[in-house]
Amino acid sequence: MRYPALALAPALLLAAPAAAQTVRSEAIGLRFSVPHAWERVPATSDVRAAQFRVPGAGGARQDGEVVLFHFGAAKGGGVQENLDRWYKQFTQPDGKPSRDAAVVTIRTVKGLKVTAIDLAGTYTAQMGPGDAAAPRPDYRMLAAVVEGEGGPWFWKAVGPAATIGAAKPGFDALLASLEAHR
Repeated sequence: MRYPALALAPALLLAAPAAAQTVRSEAIGLRFSVPHAWERVPATSDVRAAQFRVPGAGGARQDGEVVLFHFGAAKGGGVQENLDRWYKQFTQPDGKPSRDAAVVTIRTVKGLKVTAIDLAGTYTAQMGPGDAAAPRPDYRMLAAVVEGEGGPWFWKAVGPAATIGAAKPGFDALLASLEAHR
């Protein structure tokens, strides 16, 4: 009878570090998990319900950021309106529309509808209050509109393409961990 328990031991050891690598958090009616490496930092405006610094990766000298925005129940625009705004924040090196370069996915997570976008190119929007909005080539954005009672909520990760590429598994896990709470 010891052998089945011993066979499970390696699987349990492998699962334990993965669980320890995330931090459970909550803000403005949502619970979620973020990678331990993401540092929660003070929000720079009232519409930023949570804000995280993502360490630079792949030789990037600049960190990325992940922000949870909430403008109030039923405020902040619809899914298509936000997708269109995000498309306009990027230009493509080949001149094609960013809409054609974006990957959009839709899924349901614990009763919440999550529409996510993955888009890279030259970022031309402000990253934060007081930012000059200079064009930033080789940037990437992962963003999502989360619909549910009390929402919508908006997640946005933006930074150098290598940094955000390295953060993508954590961002995907964050979206998979979402749940509404009162």
